[in-house]
Amino acid sequence: MQFDKFGAAHSTTSGAAIKAFETAVQAVAAHRPIGDSLQSALRHDDSMVAAHALFGFANVILGRSETVANARGILAGAETRMHAVGGGTASERALVAALRLAIDDHLQAAADLLDLHLIDQPCDFLAVKLSHALRFMGGQSAEMLRVTQRILPSWTSGQAGYGFLLGCHAFSLEETGHFVAAESFGRDAYAHENADAWGLHAVSHVMEMSRRTDEGADWLEDARPNWSLCNNFAFHIGWHLALFRLEQGQIDSVLDIYDRDIRPVATDDFRDMANATSMLWRLELEGISVGSRWDELRAVASNRRRDVTYVFGSLHYLLALAASGDRDRCLELLNELRKIAATPNHDQAIVAAEVGVPLAEVIIAMSQGSSVRSDLVAAAHKLPIIGGSHAQRDVFLRTLMMAAAEQGNSSSVLAITRIRHSLRSTDRFVHLIEKRLNTRIGASNATLTAQRAS
Repeated sequence: MQFDKFGAAHSTTSGAAIKAFETAVQAVAAHRPIGDSLQSALRHDDSMVAAHALFGFANVILGRSETVANARGILAGAETRMHAVGGGTASERALVAALRLAIDDHLQAAADLLDLHLIDQPCDFLAVKLSHALRFMGGQSAEMLRVTQRILPSWTSGQAGYGFLLGCHAFSLEETGHFVAAESFGRDAYAHENADAWGLHAVSHVMEMSRRTDEGADWLEDARPNWSLCNNFAFHIGWHLALFRLEQGQIDSVLDIYDRDIRPVATDDFRDMANATSMLWRLELEGISVGSRWDELRAVASNRRRDVTYVFGSLHYLLALAASGDRDRCLELLNELRKIAATPNHDQAIVAAEVGVPLAEVIIAMSQGSSVRSDLVAAAHKLPIIGGSHAQRDVFLRTLMMAAAEQGNSSSVLAITRIRHSLRSTDRFVHLIEKRLNTRIGASNATLTAQRAS
């Protein structure tokens, strides 16, 4: 048994395989490509269990039906190799068992298993990062924070991965509303490890939620030389920069960032689509023309309309179809969500039933100019279970607020605004919603603003 520098134990006797695997783990932490490093590790030792397992997780996290199918085949190979080395190390067993659960859409249970492993091995960084990623996909911010709070005392600043762990902790703090601590840990993470795009972006979240718009834009622009080295996570950080420019009212800059940083290439990765569709949808809600930018997104979304592997992704595909007026394909996607909602015993069935279907109905009704019948406030309360961050889910809170305002439903507008206000400072969109509601019911801005603050 040998340990890598990130605290994981391996059955392999190949030092070269472990070196290559360490490079892959570093890349995971820094949100950079991992394929070449994993392939190198497997060339040195094809029986390296952790390399197979990490490759499997990389496929699961892509959230598409064919990548999950790929992961299932990779899992079989990992299990065979683990059996061949006598059952594997604790690190290997935890990775393989968690992968098995994640493939079957038990993301929370997979994270739970990794967290159990971290009780005995709190410095196994890859287990930390994978648990964090799985809980992020499930919207489990409190659980993310509990893990980092528990294991941080076991770490020292000289350990490999320490800066990246601080970044995970910072993001967990931000998502649970501890903004001052989140910014402090995020800045420390980035100072300790300037490849820590996750910690860097945790600080940008704090600045967005606190409406420190100019400071946030400067923070990201100054760090561009580092985050531009990321894989498609660079598109997401570009998206954060565009959010700051949108709050500043710099629409031309938003569209330029969209073309240059958010959607420089057409992909069907749900994360890239989420960046693109949610930005354009925000602009549309504000009555801003986005030109022909929906066209290529609609084509991608159309191809994905029957794949509801990950509801968060499906709802963003739906935005593209709805914005393009493609009612038939919207209804096809909604029907798939209804099917999965009726499937028992897995995470996304619950998400689809409680949030996915109601929210999809709202989006489709709004795009068709039809009356919205769903309980808008209930959907807002349950929204976190779809996963992602508060900043990402905000596009759906904005949609629910707009739907309520269009109906002249001031009580729902107020309730959803309060939910949103618990996470972030009042912004320009709230004032836009107030104006829209006022045209429907004839109320004064002062009245609604006072109610919101009370």
